Amino acid sequence: MLDQAHMISLFENATEGIILTNGSGHIVMVNPAAERMFDYGKEELIGQNIEILIPDKYKPHHHQLRDGFYKQPSNRVMGQGRDLNGRKKNGIDLPVEVSLSHYHQEGELFAIAFIVDITRRKEIENSMLKQKAELEKITDKIRQLNADLEIKVEERTLILREALQKLEQSQQELSEALDKERQLNEIKGRFVSMASHEFRTPLTTVLSSASLLSKYTGSDEQDKRDKHIQRIKNSVNNLNDILEDFLSLGKLNEGKVEKRVEQVNLRGLLEDTVEEMKAMMKEDQQIVLDCNESHEAFTDKKLLRNILINLISNAIKFSEKGKTITITGKVEREKALIAVTDQGIGISQEDQHHLFSSFFRATNATNIKGTGLGLHIVKRYIDLLGGEVELHSELNRGTTVNFAIPVNVI
Repeated sequence: MLDQAHMISLFENATEGIILTNGSGHIVMVNPAAERMFDYGKEELIGQNIEILIPDKYKPHHHQLRDGFYKQPSNRVMGQGRDLNGRKKNGIDLPVEVSLSHYHQEGELFAIAFIVDITRRKEIENSMLKQKAELEKITDKIRQLNADLEIKVEERTLILREALQKLEQSQQELSEALDKERQLNEIKGRFVSMASHEFRTPLTTVLSSASLLSKYTGSDEQDKRDKHIQRIKNSVNNLNDILEDFLSLGKLNEGKVEKRVEQVNLRGLLEDTVEEMKAMMKEDQQIVLDCNESHEAFTDKKLLRNILINLISNAIKFSEKGKTITITGKVEREKALIAVTDQGIGISQEDQHHLFSSFFRATNATNIKGTGLGLHIVKRYIDLLGGEVELHSELNRGTTVNFAIPVNVI
């Protein structure tokens, strides 16, 4: 199935090492990135105790740390404030960063380790420390020159100014690097926590419904089978949506999404997208489309369609049964102006300032399924098209998202 292929691809092609262990600390699964990281083949690791990847000096006490995690499991980042190392097959220590997550299946606890090789980062840090030491030596030399060359005031001042500028620049670069590292760690921690939560619920539903299906074997129990089959389909669709968000964000962050301009009929695209989204609508919901444009325009059809799907699916998801969703589209001064309006739960003024950030969810939407990536991806796509986006919302009254993208009308 397509969604299963996505999940396998996510595991097999992840740039981070991923290792799954069971309740006794034995390795159950390992992805190719982890194999390359530790120079082991998968068949050499499966079934082995996790301590095979721990440096010798830490092995005697590691099982105590592992037992402590199993007694009180929680999502966490290991090695904060201290260096953390793994052990490669050849016995060489490997500096790593490890994030832990967990889940239960059939009464057994499984631990997931997300592993990053930070060898390059350590080299950069050491290089920066060496540069800092060199700058400190330069500063000491300047002080000595200052004592010896009091007569040459102008020359001494110039040298001191240049040295201080270099020192300030180095400190600023170090501060920016550390701040970026902190932000990446926060995003990674939020991703691990959110992914663990979002994947657990649909997977549990699939497992329970699949188990119950085998019990309904009678011809008069078809309605019960249909009920659980529908639950499985809904959960799989949810998982597919989550994976699509992750994959889209990954491609954007890696710069793999490029604009490809082609001829687009705005009205036709809006009509096709609305027709496609009707399958998601709740009971008695309706979509009203207001677009009389007959122009053929030039823009990226795929990106524009993805923007519309994200916005319309949000309008459906955050609106109650029987509500109306309105979509307007027109072309003015070589710009396509599109608006999606719903009568849903709305967004508070405080939350509106953060809606285009990754992984952010409004306080009144925490009980509604989602990754917090939809509007962030919409904003990134609109930026790629050279456009602008605005959001207006009021609690319990609804939300309107307006965006404008440049098009070359013919």
